[in-house]
Amino acid sequence: MEYFVKAKENLKIALLSFEQECYNTCANRAYFAVFQAAIAALLHTGVKRGKYDHKWVQSEFNERLIKRRKVYPGRIKPYLMEMQMLRNTADYEHRSISKNDASDQLRKAQEMIGLIEKEIEQ
Repeated sequence: MEYFVKAKENLKIALLSFEQECYNTCANRAYFAVFQAAIAALLHTGVKRGKYDHKWVQSEFNERLIKRRKVYPGRIKPYLMEMQMLRNTADYEHRSISKNDASDQLRKAQEMIGLIEKEIEQ
């Protein structure tokens, strides 16, 4: 699962970024960690696509793996979109990400990646 390896790598960099008080980078890498983990989860269940754009991955993960199959808990349904919005702020807006926002982003990433890892390893 190459996408899951990438997800774990991005999570590691998000953690290091947080520790170094680089909150914008933390928000960016945490989002990409969950984005790549979601792709890995979709692939694990046989859902494939040539190019994985953000909107498609968010939609398919939520619809197929949370709503229909109930593989993952409903509480994580908003995570991908919320985390992308914070990542967009970090990357494209004038203001910076706060320590609290980065911490929340990191918590969501750790939770979601932990859930996906359990499912993939079964």
